[in-house]
Amino acid sequence: MNIVLHDLNNHLTFAPLTLTRPVGNLRTGMFTNDERCKMYFPDVEVGYETQNYLASKFKNVAYSTSTIHIDATVILTQDLALLLADLKEGEEISYNHKVIAAKSSADSLGKESKQENTLNTVLQLNYRWDIFQKNAEILKSDFNYYTRHKQSSPLSPTNTIIGDQAQIFLEKGAKVEACILNTTGGPIYLDKDAEIMEGSVVRGGLAMAESSALKLATKVYGATSLGPYCKVGGEVNNVVFQAYSNKGHDGFLGNSVIGEWCNLGADTNCSNLKNNYGLVSAYSYLSKQIEKTEVQFMGLVMGDHSKSAINTMFNTATVTGVCANIFGSGFPSKYVPSFTWGGIEKSVPFKLEKAFEVAQNMMGRRKIELTQLDKDILQFIADNYGLK
Repeated sequence: MNIVLHDLNNHLTFAPLTLTRPVGNLRTGMFTNDERCKMYFPDVEVGYETQNYLASKFKNVAYSTSTIHIDATVILTQDLALLLADLKEGEEISYNHKVIAAKSSADSLGKESKQENTLNTVLQLNYRWDIFQKNAEILKSDFNYYTRHKQSSPLSPTNTIIGDQAQIFLEKGAKVEACILNTTGGPIYLDKDAEIMEGSVVRGGLAMAESSALKLATKVYGATSLGPYCKVGGEVNNVVFQAYSNKGHDGFLGNSVIGEWCNLGADTNCSNLKNNYGLVSAYSYLSKQIEKTEVQFMGLVMGDHSKSAINTMFNTATVTGVCANIFGSGFPSKYVPSFTWGGIEKSVPFKLEKAFEVAQNMMGRRKIELTQLDKDILQFIADNYGLK
């Protein structure tokens, strides 16, 4: 059996995060959705139906009568996985009268279904901000399934536990010393070699992927997810870091999503609530303008390879593209295009070769190469979404 995760024209709905990856590769909870497929179906091959310029890096699989096609905005849960496992050739699964999964053919995917709803509830990402708004529910679902038959590594007695210690799970090599861990709001998971340093205060849910770290005396509350090798310090509330990104110093970040290979300089802060407590407006890559939302709390959404200098201040609901280098006094614009150099006043385009150099310097520290496929993707983004 193969699984194909289809973007279904949602590519720009989740931009700038999906400028560099398919929808099915977005991280929420403990995993990316393609990783989640492998959790429920360890032997399957997972492919993507995505934008042409991403397809060389994020490959599809050969279709067959055993291929299951899934709307990539749908988060796999145990209930949904059981239905998928029993799906027969030509059958579909629908939710809210829309087909969310089909076996053999993708023709009906995302279209109106005449069948009765198969599931009463489905976890689904409909908007960019759902990545953090639904993170608590997704994280809990992932934790309950993934840890159900596993034994946690022992937790050091130097820690103070509030709530159920069974809701704390440490993989081999994970370290936590002299911290306060509160599970009354959600579980706490540390993957291999992840670390919460001394003096940190964590109110779950929290998911930390392999080799990620909370720096000394970090404060975390509201369901937060750290992808592999992310380093986070200061105060964090309901934030999802995709992977390999750093917020290593003091400063507040709330209700936000940070891409891969990003770095937030010391004392970078973002507002996540307007002074008038009203609903926020945010940039849409679909309409190419700032639009009103139905959301009250929203901080920063930052695309891959973007950076902020020390003491940077982001306004409520700021959207920053890919490969933006933001510095200067005052607030950046609420929308910072990809390949922006500056971001405050008199910004200029970030030269492509320089952007490649910065990306390779950061990736090289993790012994990862900026490949020609990566460069081709960044070239496309610079041409189509970059500052002119």
